Amino acid sequence: MRRLLVFQHVPFEILGIFHPMLKDAGFRIRYCNFARHPDARPRVEDYSGLVVLGGPMNADQYDAFPHLQWEVGAIARAVEAGMPVLGICLGAQLIARAFGAKVNRRRALEIGWYDVAPSVDAADDPVLGALAASQPLFQWHEDMLDLPDDAVHLASSAICENQAFRIGNNVYGFQFHLEVDQPLIERWLNVPVHRAELSDLRGQIDANVIRQETSLYIDRSRALGEAVFSRFIDVFDLPARKRMLPTR
Repeated sequence: MRRLLVFQHVPFEILGIFHPMLKDAGFRIRYCNFARHPDARPRVEDYSGLVVLGGPMNADQYDAFPHLQWEVGAIARAVEAGMPVLGICLGAQLIARAFGAKVNRRRALEIGWYDVAPSVDAADDPVLGALAASQPLFQWHEDMLDLPDDAVHLASSAICENQAFRIGNNVYGFQFHLEVDQPLIERWLNVPVHRAELSDLRGQIDANVIRQETSLYIDRSRALGEAVFSRFIDVFDLPARKRMLPTR
């Protein structure tokens, strides 16, 4: 049985629709919940792949969340071992950091549904090739990552140029959230940290508008998510390609 390690930063950021797909594909999933166990340091080498989820913290908050710096090193070890790695939102930013790229704070506020367009290279990508044309995807972030060296740029939005990237044939970073369904989005809108964030924005982002747009866009987003995650599962059947990362 293949074993998947999942770095989880807060209880409400989960694998979502990806979880049952992985279970159906025969994966044994271990969540490493840093909110509950901030000192957890699992051996990534004991797993077949790694997924790094999102969270409300910034990628450079090492003092407040020391596990973030450890995660960057763990991501590097997973990549160097040749295992499939997927980062979502904060997870994508931590992958970028593992490859020596910068994450710029408060450069790309996107909360809700925003059009994401595939790049020219996305058409031939074995995973994100499922995004054939621009469509609204769900976002919740304010930081923007620089593209790591040797990364293939896969998608962009009007506000955030680097929405998705691939490194090699087995490492992916997505700024958007394809794992969400309608109940998960509603849960996010109601957690205290997000309600406080929306309050601080003083009406710039309207939760009710997000709810209305969710009813319009969620079915298409879910179909894309299922296609993309199914293709990412296929990456586990590719030969492992080990590589060395730059000094971090």
